[in-house]
This record gives sequence, structure tokens and C-alpha cells, in this order.
Amino acid sequence: MDDKQTKVTIYADGACLGNPGPGGYGVILICGDRKKELSGGAALTTNNRMELTAVIEGLKALKRPCEVLLYSDSKYVVDMVEGKWPQRWQKNNWMRNKKEPAKNVDLWEELLRLLEIHSVTMKWVKGHAENALNNRCDELAVKAAESFKNSNHNNLSSR
Repeated sequence: MDDKQTKVTIYADGACLGNPGPGGYGVILICGDRKKELSGGAALTTNNRMELTAVIEGLKALKRPCEVLLYSDSKYVVDMVEGKWPQRWQKNNWMRNKKEPAKNVDLWEELLRLLEIHSVTMKWVKGHAENALNNRCDELAVKAAESFKNSNHNNLSSR
């Protein structure tokens, strides 16, 4: 890792009201004493898509290559990234095995591109537990998902 890279901590969480259903994501970025919250969502999505989207939106918010410590309560995202599964699927034309295609390929492709830019360490954190920042991300994600519950919107931009 480059000592000159800015160190950033990101908490990311996704939520879905039904699976599939209206979904949202929440992100908190921390750099020194600065903190920024992001949220958004989609009218019809899945929990795994929102978990991935949260991580992607957090990394996309960075303006230059950074050293990132990224917390997620999604075993799906953390285990796949740490195990380098998306890279294997990509090498196999996005097939998990000989018969089963990978899911969420569009998001995995975007995440792989961002992982090339930033030096990211993923850490799993227990969801709905005593981690205030993860709980805040969950609040943001649920609020974003709820905004789509009775909506005809396709997506909600980051804010």
C-alpha cells in the first residue's frame, strides 16, 4: 500500500422490503474527522443487489485512490470479495460452475473495477448488533427502501 493514499473507513449496508421488493442502501464514509452519509435505492431489487450497491456507492464516492477499510454485515459480499470469487467467475465468462451463471454480474463488474482503483480491506460486522455506524447504515437503507414502497420510481440517487 502506498503511504500517501488517504485512509478512509466505509460502512455499507443494504435492505430490501421483500426479496425481491423495494430496496435501499446506506453508506457512511469517514476520513479523519469528516463523515458523509449516502443513501439510495430501487423500486424492485434484491437484498444482495442492495448490499453490493452500498459497497459500490461508497467506493464511487471517493475522488482519488484510497486505502479503504470497508465494513459490511453481508457475508455474501465480504466472503465473495475476500475469496476472490468474482475474479474466478469473470475468468469463466461469469459462470459459477459449468451449469450455473453468476448473479448480479453488472454489479460485480463494477465492484471489480473499483477494487482495482482502491486498496480495500473488507471486514464483516454483525448486523443489527451493537455497532452504531452499521445500525445507522441500516436506518438509511430501510428509509430509502420505504421511499419506494408505494412509488413508481425506478431508482433513488445518492444524496
